[in-house]
Amino acid sequence: MTIEDSYRERALKLFPWICGRCGREFSGVRLKELTVHHKDHNHNNNPPDGSNWELLCLYCHENEHARQRDSEGRGNTEKKVAAATHQPFAALAGLLKKP
Repeated sequence: MTIEDSYRERALKLFPWICGRCGREFSGVRLKELTVHHKDHNHNNNPPDGSNWELLCLYCHENEHARQRDSEGRGNTEKKVAAATHQPFAALAGLLKKP
């Protein structure tokens, strides 16, 4: 048994067999589509209480890692855009106070 098998087995005992993102339920042969995601992305951090894990389906798990890669700048060839500074509701309080 690999370490991955052991923490997966523990996670399946601790948590309901539902994807933590999309809410799909899994059982039987489809249970293999439910994966263990490490919240801190450290696969060596496997506390007995499962506090670093969440069960995600294959699709949501891949999406989570793609978002992580994008936030780290990998796979993103676009230039960084300056943050928006426009405040569309700045004068709203004054408009609401008018009779």
